[in-house]
Amino acid sequence: MAEETTPNQPEEQTPTNSEAKATNIPTANAPEPEVAKPDAVSDDPESDTAPKKPAAKRPPKAEVEGDGDAKPAAKAKKEKPPALEDKPFADFIQQDYLPALKAGLAKQEIPYAEVTFEKRKINVIGYAQAPECWQVIGCWNDAKQTRAFNLYFFDEKINGQKGFSYAESGSKASTMESFRIDERKVDLGLLVFWTLQRLNAQKWLVRN
Repeated sequence: MAEETTPNQPEEQTPTNSEAKATNIPTANAPEPEVAKPDAVSDDPESDTAPKKPAAKRPPKAEVEGDGDAKPAAKAKKEKPPALEDKPFADFIQQDYLPALKAGLAKQEIPYAEVTFEKRKINVIGYAQAPECWQVIGCWNDAKQTRAFNLYFFDEKINGQKGFSYAESGSKASTMESFRIDERKVDLGLLVFWTLQRLNAQKWLVRN
């Protein structure tokens, strides 16, 4: 009897364990997918990859120096008042010299002296055609006679040429004499002192 035979069928290739088949099921042994790592950051401050720190804000000047170190604002310099002698000539004589001279005479027990300032002709022996000039004229009476003196300012300034003359009992003034013409600097105190000194030389003051 003939053996039954099955028709030849194409052999199907049966999967074997030797062939790995890709699946979507994760396994413990499967390698993890690579994750993109950021560029390495260097700790070297000069490296290009070092992290950039924001620039520190500079504190105000007062915070840096401290309140105690803050320099005070410079004080404005006070303007020095002008000297009395820098006044206009007529103002200085009338406002400063005449009152000071009267006070000086009062200390010499001559409180009643009349002292004026005016522009008039020079009334001195030898000045027949005398010019006019500014003069300080002092006059007073004592128990014996009248005393008078003239202080001449030829240049109309206290540092200029000056002259002096005196007279007694209404007589004509004496010969003109120079008055401190070599002094380079004249101030109020010196001018009063020199006038009193000249009157004292004439023995008109009480201390004589």
